[in-house]
Amino acid sequence: MGRYLAIDFGRKRCGIAVTDPLRIAANPLETIPTATLTEYIKKYIAANDVERVVVGLPKQLNGEESESMRYLRPAINRLTREIAPVPVVFFDERFTSVLAHRAMIDGGMHKMARRDKSVVDRISAAIILNDYLSSSNI
Repeated sequence: MGRYLAIDFGRKRCGIAVTDPLRIAANPLETIPTATLTEYIKKYIAANDVERVVVGLPKQLNGEESESMRYLRPAINRLTREIAPVPVVFFDERFTSVLAHRAMIDGGMHKMARRDKSVVDRISAAIILNDYLSSSNI
C-alpha cells in the first residue's frame, strides 16, 4: 500500500504533506519553492512508495475555480506527465489556510512562528490530504 502525497500549490512556494504507509493520517512534510516542485516530487516518488498525488483545487466561495488556476494548471500538467503512471487528482482546498492558522493557534504556536507562511503551507497540505482521506473520493 503506497502513501498519498498532497500539494498546497502557490505561485512562490508549495506545501507538501504525506500520509503514513497505511494512509491513516497525513502529516506536513516540507515547503518548497514552486520552481522546484516537479523535481522534488519526482525524487520523493523515486525514494518512496507513492500511490497518488492530491493537489489542492483553489475554488471561490461560489464553487467556481479561482483565478490562481491559470498558474496551477500548467504546472500540474507538467507534473502529471513527469510522474506518470502515478495519478494526480484535485481536491477542494477552500478554507485550508484559515484552518491551518486555527490549528497553529490551538496547538499553542507562538505569534511569530505563525507568521511563517511556509509552516501554513505545510499544514494546509496536511489538511487537504486529511480531508481527502476522509472523503468518499478514494
